[in-house]
Amino acid sequence: MPSVVTFVTGNANKLKEVQAIMSETVELTNKSLDLDELQGTIFEVAEAKCKRAASIIGGPVLVEDTALGFTAYGGLPGPYIKWFMEKIGHAGLNNMLTAYDDKSAQAICTFAFSEGPGHEVKFFQGVQNGIIVPARGPPGFGWDPCFQPDGYEQTYAEMPKELKNTISHRFQALQLLKEFLATRK
Repeated sequence: MPSVVTFVTGNANKLKEVQAIMSETVELTNKSLDLDELQGTIFEVAEAKCKRAASIIGGPVLVEDTALGFTAYGGLPGPYIKWFMEKIGHAGLNNMLTAYDDKSAQAICTFAFSEGPGHEVKFFQGVQNGIIVPARGPPGFGWDPCFQPDGYEQTYAEMPKELKNTISHRFQALQLLKEFLATRK
């Protein structure tokens, strides 16, 4: 198991969550790289980003691709949610579903890990089912204010971080990564 893994992200909130969940498993450093995101499936996007990051860093890397898929849209916007958020915001996401009774969605987090250039990319994915609601809670972290996970009355944004970090799609994916890294010791 590598002693240090570079988590490639420029998102400070994402970095805090991943560090909080992984703190006892592996030492994470951070590097912000502007990686091209090709069009494709969640796995194709994550794999391309991971391979590129490994070639730049020259060692163990971890990249994340987060998707939010609306059932009414057959899983879209999916891995393109970042671009939808930038252009239409929380209100726009809700407006996309006004013509549909089905407001259900899946929050999907896919981590891609590589030990370095030329090494196989391993995937770890977590999925949280929920619904899209009008934005509630602090607006500082992507689409968290409009995603309410099944079984909860709060959106991700309204939840205490300690709770979110034990139920989220990101937490589920990182649990799988932790299990994988534990077998590598």
